[in-house]
Amino acid sequence: MKNWVPDLAESDSPRYIAIADMIEADVKSGRLVTGDRLPPQRMLAKRLNIDFTTVARGYVEAQKRGLVDSHVGRGTFVTGAAPERRASLVLADAPDPRRASAVDFTMNMPPEPDDPALVARMREGVAAVASDIIPLLRYQGFGGSGMDKEAAAAWLSRRGLVPSQERIFVTPGAHPALLAILGLLAKPGETVLSENITYPGIRSVAAQLRLTLAGLPMDADGILPDAFADACGRLRPKALYLNPTLQNPTTLTIPEARRTAICAVARKYQVPIVEDDAYGFIPLHGPAPLAAMAPDLTWHIGGLAKCIGAGLRLAFVVAPDTRAIWPFVSAMRANTVMASPLTLALATRWIEDGTADMILRFIRAEAAARQALAAEMLPAGSYRADPIAFNIWLPLDKGWTRSTFGSHMRAAGIGVVASDAFTVDGAAPEAVRVCLGGPVPREQLRGALEFMAHALDGPPEMAAAFF
Repeated sequence: MKNWVPDLAESDSPRYIAIADMIEADVKSGRLVTGDRLPPQRMLAKRLNIDFTTVARGYVEAQKRGLVDSHVGRGTFVTGAAPERRASLVLADAPDPRRASAVDFTMNMPPEPDDPALVARMREGVAAVASDIIPLLRYQGFGGSGMDKEAAAAWLSRRGLVPSQERIFVTPGAHPALLAILGLLAKPGETVLSENITYPGIRSVAAQLRLTLAGLPMDADGILPDAFADACGRLRPKALYLNPTLQNPTTLTIPEARRTAICAVARKYQVPIVEDDAYGFIPLHGPAPLAAMAPDLTWHIGGLAKCIGAGLRLAFVVAPDTRAIWPFVSAMRANTVMASPLTLALATRWIEDGTADMILRFIRAEAAARQALAAEMLPAGSYRADPIAFNIWLPLDKGWTRSTFGSHMRAAGIGVVASDAFTVDGAAPEAVRVCLGGPVPREQLRGALEFMAHALDGPPEMAAAFF
């Protein structure tokens, strides 16, 4: 029923809830029947004179209630069989054991969904995407289709970003985007700044491009603005790389006041900012992105690896201005041709139908539960963490070195990463990153943390099983 238009004036609820309520009422009354196609979201938004995202949220809410079902490229349809369909998907074939892969516990992974209803919903999205399997096996235009960019814009809007579609690009993960962006901004031998304790991936990217990576001193709020300004004067950097929210590995989040000060220095010296916002979607009420404070200076990379799943290998990139678009497109095409249309269609589907939000809520809740375990097992103040981070940053004492501690934990099957991997300049501190996420069940994690707490209670010679 493409001509369906709800009367929102009849409801005092938020407009997106009112849309879902009207769908439910019309299904019950028979005005809408199974198989009816609802108006496209943009068409309904125009008829109601409201924002597109409000209609999208209304359709998502209706789908959560089992009233409608969305199919990428075909539209949203009334359905009365969603619960039964999902139940059948829960009972789908068991995973192929040949697809099983070794788990690397040193990787900073989000907790993996294990709720049967959520897993069934995820499988439902895969089944829906499979209906377009033939066109999704073709070459696609770089950066995503119009509908993919609409989904990306809706997802980025959760972080307060509202860039035009021409500045949004879907890339096959954050790493290719970092390679392309830094390759455009700096030539071999030139300097890029970062936190002194930073994400190891940026060290690899800088080495690949033969750039000089210079680390900036930090406090509990992130890089020091005065040190940033001093480095701008001395080193003439071509860019500043930051991982500003739930930073890997320290878990710190740069507060708004410090972000404002950093942007002020970047603007004074006209230094582009490369914002790796891998964890930006995890906090419910995190600070505004740097791209919202200095949009004309900032390359924003919103990866999906940490907030949905690393296997998607997708990131939403926002260019700072239209002049940067074509050099970036050329660099990305040369490196990667395009993001996988199959995974992109799945991500778009999950964003549009609310599955991505459900995955994100699961990750938040499970990460919080695992951090609570760490707080229960380890002495207060002995490590740095955020209540919803996937890892802890553990300084070592009582004679433990990062080498001896790492060896001891590996002997028990616990993955830790020594601070050497994260240190840009100077001697690496005696500290390690301990990951809490991934496929490890919560009870197994409890045992690992108990083992760790016992080891940290005394010197290494008291804990070692061999010498």
